[in-house]
Amino acid sequence: MTLDQTLRQRLDERRRRNLYREVKTLDSVPGPEARVNGRELLTFSSNDYLGLATHPEVIRAQQAGAELGAGTTASHLVNGHLQVHQQLQYSLAEVTGREAALVFSSGYMANVGTLCALLGRADNIISDKLNHASLIDGARLSGANSLRFPHNDLIGLDRQLRRAASRGGNILVAVDGVYSMDGDLAPMAEIADLCREYGAWLMVDEAHGFGVMGSEKFPFAGSCTAAGLDQSQAPVIMGTLGKAAGNAGAFVAGSRELIDYLVQFARTYIYTTGMPPAVAAGCVAAVDLMRRQPELTRRLESNIAHFRHCARQLNLPLADSPSAIQPLLLGCEETAISISEQLEKRGFLVSAIRPPTVPAGTARLRITLSASHNHHQIDALLNALAEVLRENKAVHL
Repeated sequence: MTLDQTLRQRLDERRRRNLYREVKTLDSVPGPEARVNGRELLTFSSNDYLGLATHPEVIRAQQAGAELGAGTTASHLVNGHLQVHQQLQYSLAEVTGREAALVFSSGYMANVGTLCALLGRADNIISDKLNHASLIDGARLSGANSLRFPHNDLIGLDRQLRRAASRGGNILVAVDGVYSMDGDLAPMAEIADLCREYGAWLMVDEAHGFGVMGSEKFPFAGSCTAAGLDQSQAPVIMGTLGKAAGNAGAFVAGSRELIDYLVQFARTYIYTTGMPPAVAAGCVAAVDLMRRQPELTRRLESNIAHFRHCARQLNLPLADSPSAIQPLLLGCEETAISISEQLEKRGFLVSAIRPPTVPAGTARLRITLSASHNHHQIDALLNALAEVLRENKAVHL
């Protein structure tokens, strides 16, 4: 069989199982309205939690950053590291309450590069079963002994820590702070306690926590800080700049020794062209806006509370999510696609998430909220959603 025949067969199988993915082309970045295929839609599928992707100050900063050059022309270690990158790293370390930070081109590269730099065949990595794909792939590529525990199951984690300790070698526990498809939080304080008991290192993916939650002192640092953990308790945190910061790229933050080590050993940092200066400048502006305009976070919190309150009044089945990610589990892939398509016809863009992104039998609508939404828009979505679900008898209302 030729390559194309093999690929066609595999694609046909994915279509048959209602798992085929298609790319939607938008005329511009949604904020929160978007024009898709000539139609104006209200978008509830973006990770732009604070509305900074279309903020005029962020856009102006990127335009000014582009004056430094379209690209960095080489890796950070060759000659691609500029003052604006250094400024961004200082700002990220400060806002997360860590000693230092290092920027990467994406969250995927940050997670894979960090895990492969920290772990080897003699070591152990323990992962939550619902971890992001980048943590899963980093665990595989590191060559370390890989163990998993059921989602947010502390007894399961303790069991795997005991297994890893009996084997010997370093132990790293990797979890998402906020889970990207379920929207729930990891029990960070309890996980940190177990890590301390077994002498394990804790790495937390703060992709969906950075910028939208934290402590009184560090209000945008993420779920670790919100749970009261400091650098010694959560020594490795990764945050993305393409979600709450509305831009692109990612960072790892921790001790100065950690960052120095990653500069020397993280292959996804060493062997790739540096972040474009326009992106770095936009990220600097976004982080500055987070700090100057805390009302953005308060507006997001208000929208989450409003959504959940009104959804309960409509008897919509809510997941236990306190975050901007509000999944509606439908189970069946075909149902999820159909409901998403019907919502689009009514003027709403809501993504249907199916395996392998989520476990089999847990297809869902992934509704995401932003500070740029207003209560009227949220009410309109909920009413349309209730109407579509009732018409399709998808859930009992």
